[in-house]
Amino acid sequence: MHPIKPLVLACALAAGAPVMAAAPNPLSVHVLDLQSGQPSAGIRVRLEQRAGDQWRELAAGVTNGEGRIPALYPEGKPVTSGEYRIVFETGEHYARRGQPSFFPRIPVEFTMDAATPHYHVPLLLSPFGYSTYRGN
Repeated sequence: MHPIKPLVLACALAAGAPVMAAAPNPLSVHVLDLQSGQPSAGIRVRLEQRAGDQWRELAAGVTNGEGRIPALYPEGKPVTSGEYRIVFETGEHYARRGQPSFFPRIPVEFTMDAATPHYHVPLLLSPFGYSTYRGN
């Protein structure tokens, strides 16, 4: 941390000024390879929201070296309660590795409540199976 920031924070607190931390992104994902126990980097991921009978893309990203996308929800867009879907492009991932895979992509549908501050959706992945759950 920059040496001036603690001083500014201390002065703000002493003056009674409210100090608010930046709100974290409401949605993160993590992909782990069940065979190796290692993170799955380089997987393309899309976030979609249900709009009637259709799905509308809100955001996209690629898992980092830790297999994570820490901020998948669009920055500055308020969360609305409703149905969402994360689509993991797993077929591309296995094709790059020269491995066969049963699932070309894995869609994970879930509901978000605007009152809940954060959702974390992990995907435990192997070429012929997967598991997911609501993490924290």
